[in-house]
Amino acid sequence: MIEGVSHVLICRTDNIGDVVLTLPLAGYLKKLNPQLRIGFLCRGYAAGIVRYCQAVDYVLESEHLGDAADMLRRLGPDTIVFAKPDRHLAAAAKKAGIRNRVGTSHRWFHWLYCNRLAHFSRVKSGLHEAQLNFKLLAPLGENVVPPLEQIPPLYRLVAPPYTGHPALATDRFNLVIHPKSNGNGREWPIGHYTALAEALRNSQVQMWVTGSGAEGEWIAEHAPALLAMPHVGNVCGRLTLAELACFINAADGLIASGTGPLHLSAALGRPTLGLFPPIRPINPGRWGALGAQAEVLCQPLPCGACDDVANCECMNAITPQSVAAVVQRWLSRSTAHRVVEPVP
Repeated sequence: MIEGVSHVLICRTDNIGDVVLTLPLAGYLKKLNPQLRIGFLCRGYAAGIVRYCQAVDYVLESEHLGDAADMLRRLGPDTIVFAKPDRHLAAAAKKAGIRNRVGTSHRWFHWLYCNRLAHFSRVKSGLHEAQLNFKLLAPLGENVVPPLEQIPPLYRLVAPPYTGHPALATDRFNLVIHPKSNGNGREWPIGHYTALAEALRNSQVQMWVTGSGAEGEWIAEHAPALLAMPHVGNVCGRLTLAELACFINAADGLIASGTGPLHLSAALGRPTLGLFPPIRPINPGRWGALGAQAEVLCQPLPCGACDDVANCECMNAITPQSVAAVVQRWLSRSTAHRVVEPVP
């Protein structure tokens, strides 16, 4: 690390999955220098999650900056890292006189406002998104790209106990399914989720459907049979993102395609199954969940360009039976480790 760096502000103002995969950057910097003050600037809806990261000292919400240059000047970071390019914030950082302003060189406005440029392309790279964020440290003298297996401990994400409603089942395996992706990834067919629930009907699994209120309405319209099953609970639209993190952390496993809650679950160290197509740059090599208990199902098929996003053959080819087999393995492991209290 270059001399004189004592206060770093990381900026990532896009979606929750992108934000979660940027947290290892903060974890690495704090490990490098425990005395380093680290701030994180993100959108308000993701702020609650970032506040659970033990490597982050404070969080700023982009919607509440006011005069951004004045705010940054009063805050006083000596270094700002734009993990998500933002022309307005980059201009404000220069106006505020922040000494080290790091941005990628392929954004023309970074040549105007950033004085430390990182030369790499996310689109053309074969690295994982979490690894690519480390490329932003090169202009600060840290030329490091951790192997994927070294990234999970760097999340340092700790969610508080879940105390909300509805309560999780105490005598069953609580499985969270997050069918929608807010348009950010290829989704597993909703009919497959219904078939998965049917396959798990007579097991010790309690399923919980999560998502936004609008996604919950879509699921109710397109998969009423899923929500009608007695072992399926619907919490769509009932939890804030911070509450969802606590809910996921208290549950026993999560299944989703490439979306924010998938990465959140993996970062929390929960059993996590990501369902992905093999198509770059939305394949698991770029966006797969990284966690101590995270795994991926991907079925590569010679299906051309997969232009039919709503009916992707590669996603269709991931069978409910293959997903159910993973859940049964989790369930067996959970049952084997369960401590049974002795009868008085």
